[in-house]
Amino acid sequence: MLRQTSFGIIFSVAVSSILAKTIMVYMAFKATKPGTSWRRLIGVRITNCVVFFCSFIQALLSIIWLSTSPPFPEMNTHLYEDKIIFQCNEGSMLAFSMLLGYMGLLAAISFIVAFLARNLPDCFNEAKNITFSMLVVCSVWVAFIPSYMSVTGKNTVLVEIFAVISSSFGILGCIFFPKCYIILFNVELLDHGLGGSEGGMST
Repeated sequence: MLRQTSFGIIFSVAVSSILAKTIMVYMAFKATKPGTSWRRLIGVRITNCVVFFCSFIQALLSIIWLSTSPPFPEMNTHLYEDKIIFQCNEGSMLAFSMLLGYMGLLAAISFIVAFLARNLPDCFNEAKNITFSMLVVCSVWVAFIPSYMSVTGKNTVLVEIFAVISSSFGILGCIFFPKCYIILFNVELLDHGLGGSEGGMST
């Protein structure tokens, strides 16, 4: 019963955290301009509210799903003539579709916000990396939907595992690999970025 709902809630926390980070990147740059009111909005409270609110909606959808039409085990006797497949029935495909759709909505919003912030100066900008990571996530899950609908039995779990690993690798790779590369092999870019950011803050 908790396989899909726990996955949806945990993944929503991850994507909403990236959304909160993207918003903070944009707001931090706006706050460096003289006489701006964005400085008052910067803080941990904003990011916590974004993560909590976005994750709470997914948790509410999961609770409604489990209370109305939860998943249940069933025996599939139609797939093979000489075998009985013991598998999980999702219960309500509408609820499962809403769970996936909400994750896609969060990823799409994160992609749009990061794409709009892509032209910020490089010394402030992490939005380009987030844009690529959300593009990978959206591509993986768009491909996941027809793949999941076209397989049966244990293959559905394999397809879902592949989608989770691919999207997680896309998020971690696109956001953290450039940082690791700069720290390990190109430290002068980091020093230049820090110097540029201090200059931007002083002006």
